[in-house]
Amino acid sequence: MRLSRSFLPTLKENPAEAQIVSHRLMLRAGLIRQTASGIYAWLPAGLKVLRNISQIVREEQDRVDAQEVLMPTLQSADLWRRSGRYDAYGPEMLRIQDRHKRELLYGPTNEEMVTDLFGQTVKSYKDLPQVLYHIQWKFRDEMRPRFGVMRGREFLMKDAYSFDVDYASAVATYRRMMLAYLRTFQRLGVRAVPMRLIRGRSGANSAMNS
Repeated sequence: MRLSRSFLPTLKENPAEAQIVSHRLMLRAGLIRQTASGIYAWLPAGLKVLRNISQIVREEQDRVDAQEVLMPTLQSADLWRRSGRYDAYGPEMLRIQDRHKRELLYGPTNEEMVTDLFGQTVKSYKDLPQVLYHIQWKFRDEMRPRFGVMRGREFLMKDAYSFDVDYASAVATYRRMMLAYLRTFQRLGVRAVPMRLIRGRSGANSAMNS
């Protein structure tokens, strides 16, 4: 398509609501437009960027034998009650009811659902390890959404979940995933620095986070 026929509504001036450089540039370049507080429409150029990033993520996840799934955005409140997180999650969770008064929620994350799905189908340790990932829209009702898509309420998120037979296997999976993330950031031109997180007063427990 010719540029003259493209839907690319650029802006000459910085919008007043944009506080950080990335937010200003995305608005001025015609990549996104805000439709409500913390919620954005992705315009044609922005959607192409989003899809290109998603493709890089998929290639690096597939490279470490992670398998893509797609779980629904709406989840049963009963799943979250079983884990104890339904009430503990707080007001960031969007809770709704359907026409039959069944309690649902718009998923802010998917640990409960993927664990339930996996538990229904895998019955033997011989089926492990497995890593499932998906790229899906999430919603978290942030009190003060700001910084554009960096702190929005609705956002596209990639999350992965591993199921391992023992601790050693989980550590091996973690290391493969960390390398996959580092390669992903490298391909995106983003410098990522792994950091060691110390948990607990004694500092005995630690994990690698990036």
